[in-house]
Amino acid sequence: MPSFVTILDFVGTFAFAISGIRLASAKRFDWFGAYVVGLATAIGGGTIRDLLLDVTPTWMTNPMYLICTALAMFFVILFGKYVIRLNHTFFLFDTIGLALFTIVGFSKAYALGYPFWIAIIMGSITGAAGGVLRDIFINEIPLIFRKEIYAMACVIGGLVYWICLVSDMDSVLSQIIGGITVFITRILAVKYKITLPILKGDSENP
Repeated sequence: MPSFVTILDFVGTFAFAISGIRLASAKRFDWFGAYVVGLATAIGGGTIRDLLLDVTPTWMTNPMYLICTALAMFFVILFGKYVIRLNHTFFLFDTIGLALFTIVGFSKAYALGYPFWIAIIMGSITGAAGGVLRDIFINEIPLIFRKEIYAMACVIGGLVYWICLVSDMDSVLSQIIGGITVFITRILAVKYKITLPILKGDSENP
């Protein structure tokens, strides 16, 4: 039986792939291009994390990540008129993927013996880096560089996850609480337009 973290990883892969394919469809990409964008969104953050942790990227040893992306592709093809037309579809799947991947990244780094602050960074990279690649591929300014709360939601969720772990809370419950924290933080930030301070400068004299 797959572990709870593995299940989160696959569900996150599916959700992130849909978010990438959803945006690619809006840019009128063909099927192959949309699949590439979805795959980059799904495995990009995890690949960077694994390279930094000096381990083999998980998608190179398990084809399920490629299969999950293909399933996401068929999901968008079959239900495209509903998925593409709903304005909140991208936000929902992107936020789900962000929450799940943050916990997966944190768990992997923490299990390898890294301190909690490294685990939080790895969780944030896993959650946010795939979205950066997605936005670059579709020629958009990455969400992480805009004023929206994005990567900070990963940091907050990772910190809550770690607090739960050091409080001797059950690991699965800790993962659920950490993921929900990321999800709620992102939802509340967008709903109430909570942003980080903007670094202001003279645009005429860079």
